[in-house]
Amino acid sequence: MKFALSVVAAALTFNTSVSASTADDPERITIEGQYLSINESNSVKTPTPIIDVPQSLSILTAEDITERGITSIGEIIDYTPGVNTSQGEGHRDSVVFRGVRSTADFYIDGNRDDVQYYRSLYNVEQVEILRGPNALLFGRGGTGGILNRVSKKAKLDETFTGYKATLNTFGGYGVEIDTNTDMTSTSALRINAMYESLDNHRDFFDGERIGFNPTARFELSEDSILDVSYEYINHERFIDRGIPTGADGRPVESLKNVVFGDPENNYHELEAHVFRVNLSHQFNDYTKANVNVFYGDYDKVYSNFYASGYDADTNIVELDGYIDETARDNLIVSGNLISEFSTGGIGHMVIAGTEFIRTNSDQFRLNPVFDSTGNDRETFFTQRPLAFSGFSGINAAGEQVTTAFTALNDDTRVTLDVASFFVQDEIELSEHLDLVLGARFDRFDIEVFNAKAVETRSRTDEQVSPRAGLIYKPQENISLYASYSESFLPRSGEQYTDINGSDNQLDPDTYSNQEIGIKWDFAQGLSFTAAVFENEQSSPQVADDNPETLDVINSDISGYELQLTGYVNDDWRITANYSHLEGEIVDRSGPTGRTPRELPENTFSVWSTYQVNDVFGVGLGATYQDESFINNGNSAVLPSYTRWDASAYYDISKDLRVQLNIENLTDELYFPNAHATHQATVAAPLNAMLTVVGRF
Repeated sequence: MKFALSVVAAALTFNTSVSASTADDPERITIEGQYLSINESNSVKTPTPIIDVPQSLSILTAEDITERGITSIGEIIDYTPGVNTSQGEGHRDSVVFRGVRSTADFYIDGNRDDVQYYRSLYNVEQVEILRGPNALLFGRGGTGGILNRVSKKAKLDETFTGYKATLNTFGGYGVEIDTNTDMTSTSALRINAMYESLDNHRDFFDGERIGFNPTARFELSEDSILDVSYEYINHERFIDRGIPTGADGRPVESLKNVVFGDPENNYHELEAHVFRVNLSHQFNDYTKANVNVFYGDYDKVYSNFYASGYDADTNIVELDGYIDETARDNLIVSGNLISEFSTGGIGHMVIAGTEFIRTNSDQFRLNPVFDSTGNDRETFFTQRPLAFSGFSGINAAGEQVTTAFTALNDDTRVTLDVASFFVQDEIELSEHLDLVLGARFDRFDIEVFNAKAVETRSRTDEQVSPRAGLIYKPQENISLYASYSESFLPRSGEQYTDINGSDNQLDPDTYSNQEIGIKWDFAQGLSFTAAVFENEQSSPQVADDNPETLDVINSDISGYELQLTGYVNDDWRITANYSHLEGEIVDRSGPTGRTPRELPENTFSVWSTYQVNDVFGVGLGATYQDESFINNGNSAVLPSYTRWDASAYYDISKDLRVQLNIENLTDELYFPNAHATHQATVAAPLNAMLTVVGRF
């Protein structure tokens, strides 16, 4: 049997949560127990101590996010073991969980958040990253892992206002506000809001993000709590898909300042309205229930031109492009019951739940048609800027050319219904031995109207996903575990459009994870974790010869992860991560022994903070990523890199802090990720961000 293990990240041995005393100090935190989350909306869905969870996971709190100057999901991933970032075509979060790339395995308070965009962090209490298949708790997807944001909730009997303002050396800036008011003794209102003006080191880049999230909490009785939330999201930004690779398969460093796109037609826009309602009821000391309703309405458009080919000898680049629109609404109704009881001296914590999802998703894509070629591709001399802007330019032959988005690539209208039921039992066999057993049943009904082909296709998939784990605790501060889990992805893919042709007859892809690990709280406030794992997976990935299409790639990936996290002493805190990944493509035509794309063999990160005195502290971090392949053909490479980061903060008063974060201290030129062979991301050079954070 092939086993897998991994690491539990920040706050592995305990949950860090902000107590009432935090109102006097926005950065000081109080330890309040050994649980994953400060509320019941957490990734494992049961109040289970982290040391007893037979799975690799990582947690970053809102305090960590502020302290490190983190402004994006990608920056969290940089300091998380076993995962790395992908480019996401310049318009979406994209994470590679243990070699499985995903743009859909994102959740907010346990609800699926699968529309492709860059997620904000202004309203999160903490971010939780689980690695390995997670179908039992989350259903389809979750094939390599999931990322769950736990949102800030209104707090009863508290009144406070917190704020944060940032300014970076590129000229970008942002402001956030977090205010909570107790309306009555049994109700409270909390409002989180943000505005961010975007800028970076690349030509033409700009954009803005707006977020507004009021939440209310009502104590209906001593045992019942109702949380209501609305979020308005409005994002827009320039799309930059990076630079080409040369004859040696590596990004062409001399082109680091060239943007291969149209300054007028490379953009992304998203507007969304998201409603969340959660009702929890405590029946007694041992039984609790939750009912959750989630509704999201999303309108998104992204338009882009990008490098699809490059000839280093002639310095000629080939451009391709498209415009894509998505209108989606998700309705999710879920509920679960958690009960603790004993039978014959054996303890049980049982969670049983159900979920119903209705998704309507309309999407279409138009390709450009160049008047010179009659198709969607044209060549230009590489220069800064390119001789192409506003649908016209001078091609490599010196001819005036024009283009427009007139060729319909696809137009699909999707209706998706999912019905699920799951049950899991955490069984305390003895004082030292626990067993976790569970399974989930999903029925996945999809109907796709293909307007281009004027045909309707539908299919139904029914899937059972098991999970099992064994935890041995020789003493209270040490756990050894072994686990097995499965997940699946229907052939419709992450975004529900790929059901044409023979895909209509194919079964869902199935993913399995085998893992063994140790979690050891060996000193006061300090924890070491380690894990070894193996995944077998089949996943849709960008085709090497056409970044607009997907190939299904079967691969085996194994590895191990190590982490040390916590307080060395009262003033010194450290988090250090290491992961080693190996993979092989097992059933794709071509040479054997090839490595899956974007799978760095070694990654390492460390972040350390030191409290110099009562008002001044410093931080230093580094992240290393081994070289990896850009494509599955292994013909293009992302070079390895090491990036150093630093921070310093000064508490002007108990309610006001000034903080400086510096990224890429050594000003290294590096390429952290890519989307296709000629689309390698150029990372930011040395830059700094000044932050003022406070509370009144």
